[in-house]
Amino acid sequence: MLWDDFLNSKVNAFQDVLNSKIYIDKTGLLEYTNSVIDTTSKFICNSRPRRFGKSITADMMTAYYSRGLDTEEMFEKLNIGQAANQKIQDEYQTADS
Repeated sequence: MLWDDFLNSKVNAFQDVLNSKIYIDKTGLLEYTNSVIDTTSKFICNSRPRRFGKSITADMMTAYYSRGLDTEEMFEKLNIGQAANQKIQDEYQTADS
């Protein structure tokens, strides 16, 4: 195992998902989160049935919001890359950063 597997593991996990042949873009959730992040609606519950992508969604959110990581290139070709409210990307302290 490489040392990089331990540093910023969640960011790397989402990059691995993007590198796979099958990926369905769910970054619309990020656009919604951006629109409510500074409101009373900022608490979001990510509940889905078993095997419906909860971990991938958490990895995506960690990669997008983690402070100190430049993930703009990772998201530029996805739906969120076309959104107007991207100014908060890489701006929050996450559990993994």
